[in-house]
Amino acid sequence: MLPFRVGEPDKPAQDFFSSSMASPKKKLQGLVAATITPMTEHGEINFSVIGRYVDYLVEEQGVKNIFVNGTTGEGLSLSISERCRVAEEWVTEGRNKLDQIVIHVGALSLKESQELAQHAAKIGADGIAVIAPFFLKPWNKDVLINFLKEVAAAAPALPFYYYHIPALTGVKIRAEELLDGIQDKIPTFQGLKFSDTDLLDFGQCVDQNRQQQFAFLFGVDEQLLSALVMGATGAVGSTYNYLGKKTNQMLEAFERKDFSSALNHQRCPKAVI
Repeated sequence: MLPFRVGEPDKPAQDFFSSSMASPKKKLQGLVAATITPMTEHGEINFSVIGRYVDYLVEEQGVKNIFVNGTTGEGLSLSISERCRVAEEWVTEGRNKLDQIVIHVGALSLKESQELAQHAAKIGADGIAVIAPFFLKPWNKDVLINFLKEVAAAAPALPFYYYHIPALTGVKIRAEELLDGIQDKIPTFQGLKFSDTDLLDFGQCVDQNRQQQFAFLFGVDEQLLSALVMGATGAVGSTYNYLGKKTNQMLEAFERKDFSSALNHQRCPKAVI
């Protein structure tokens, strides 16, 4: 249970940001693997392989950032206790090996999302991300912001990221609209996981928020090269579990303006998908 009710009249959510502000050790950028939750043949979580999974990402794929309990990890299909245990195992096994571990803590229940956020802070995660609630959907920007603010306030020392994936949530609020003035409401906001094919919306997010130095993390793997042109600073995706090395080569080619080589690398995940 939470030791306080975030947002109650005598303790508004904004107050909880004042004591310790989010200060990531460095900006989340580059590739972020959306981790798979390993299962046994009986449907139980196979915690024993996560240590080897970490080593594989770092040593074989060159990926040192992870996004845990998201869509790829089937976080919303796990129980709260399972999500907590999975997060704990990744943080434990990733210590001194991974650069940043972001835990997705979104849930349909505000209270559960807050509890997951507090747990992520307690175990030493590097950030939290939240998806829009998708059953009783927020009908405008202000309603969605209020939900996100209450979750962020439960872990005021952690960088906060919004997970934008309208194809699954059905929440059609444009990311560009949501980001307008968001740090006034959520001071710990550090960036966006943009899992949508609307590159116009993504490009406007980047163009209108350059001074804030947000992390703009693109989440449609097969369109990453196009997103880099639009200003993406990193990417979160499932294919970086097994195509991290190839995708890093694409990032390097793009950086040196070898666009022909970058395009050839981009076609690799497109063929797999």
